[in-house]
Amino acid sequence: MSGTGISPVDQNMAFDDLKRLIHGKLVEKLDLTRVGDLEGDSLRREIRLVIEHLCDTENPLLNRSERERLIEEILDETFGFGPLELLLKDQSIADIMINGPKHVFVEKDGRIERSNVVFRDNQHLLQILDRIVSKVGRRVDETSPLVDARLPDGSRLNAVIPPLALDGPSLTIRKFGSNPLGLEDLLRFGAFTPEIAMLLEGAIKARVNTIISGGTGSGKTTLLNTLSSFIQSDHRVITIEDAAELQLQQDHILRLETRPPNIEGRGQITATDLVKNALRMRPDRIIIGECRGAESLDMLQAMNTGHEGSLTTIHANSPRDAVSRLETMITMGGVELPLKALRQQFASAVDLIIQVNRLQGGPRKVTHITEVLNMEQDTVIMQDIFLFIQDGIDADGRAFGHFEATGVRPAFMDRLEAAGVRLPSNLFANRVLQG
Repeated sequence: MSGTGISPVDQNMAFDDLKRLIHGKLVEKLDLTRVGDLEGDSLRREIRLVIEHLCDTENPLLNRSERERLIEEILDETFGFGPLELLLKDQSIADIMINGPKHVFVEKDGRIERSNVVFRDNQHLLQILDRIVSKVGRRVDETSPLVDARLPDGSRLNAVIPPLALDGPSLTIRKFGSNPLGLEDLLRFGAFTPEIAMLLEGAIKARVNTIISGGTGSGKTTLLNTLSSFIQSDHRVITIEDAAELQLQQDHILRLETRPPNIEGRGQITATDLVKNALRMRPDRIIIGECRGAESLDMLQAMNTGHEGSLTTIHANSPRDAVSRLETMITMGGVELPLKALRQQFASAVDLIIQVNRLQGGPRKVTHITEVLNMEQDTVIMQDIFLFIQDGIDADGRAFGHFEATGVRPAFMDRLEAAGVRLPSNLFANRVLQG
């Protein structure tokens, strides 16, 4: 019990009751139906003055910190995403995981911890979710209880609601800040070394077809954004995504996004539809945010038919797994091709696989730079150029290790040199790399 004889739980309940009361009176005073469509600091300032007046009227005994917290939370409820705003503004948070209104977890520095942020109830959480998805033309209800969407800052949201989610609405948010990590940031964090960066820059400039492979949260999209900075400024780039999250850094970019079916089950536009249409739009490069279905075959065919330098990501744990994963997705998409024909498509289309992994304790590393060579009988032949070797786990539970060059000179070096890319003669010498 506190010195006032009121428990912290009771104090929180009283605070929430006061917030609901003032927010209700604000709704009565103002037409808030258009607030989501309005922008500008002046509008926020005007509504803040109204809230301050209501605070002083309803409870003039609030101390300064309580009053400020109350005002900010009501503003967040009015203009933003309620309790989510606090987590979205925290730059140290990489992922937000909500398992019902009272169980909110976040990932910071590679570790998951419970947050003290909560929602009032299921309905409150659903209201915030509906506000998010409606802004990007998506919907979520009992007939469509799964949704992928993006927040205004580019962060990606996946949500599952009852009856599929048994303990209330479940939200997972992968945050993408307004300033994406660049090459220098990834080098500073030790994701790879300057030698690896030189090869990747040259490969992108020379239009080497590239797949970024990795598990969930391994940094595939971050790396794709970074590599895109090496694409020539005069290239026409078309991106295809389910929920747009890429933050490419060129002027000539056309962004396409898939569309789910409407409430009658019509109007769906798939990634396969968009890839086929993109081929008619005179692209220099096609970038698919993530290959996850039948569009994988269309992507391989595009790489094989004059759209060199295309990029995509795929969920897989190793370069060899990436080949198997693509085969599986294409087959499950209803394409009836012999396995050997699929592998021939892959081997002739893809030049480079970049494997990224999230290691124990949180560090994200480029663990393989692997060249795809050709087919021998029924097997895709690949060779590792650079590797990350894990040496152990430190006292904080974080994996550590070293990078090494395998001594293999890529077969596509002639293409790099033809494109004017010059790399040091000893770049691929077998050795342990510093950094």
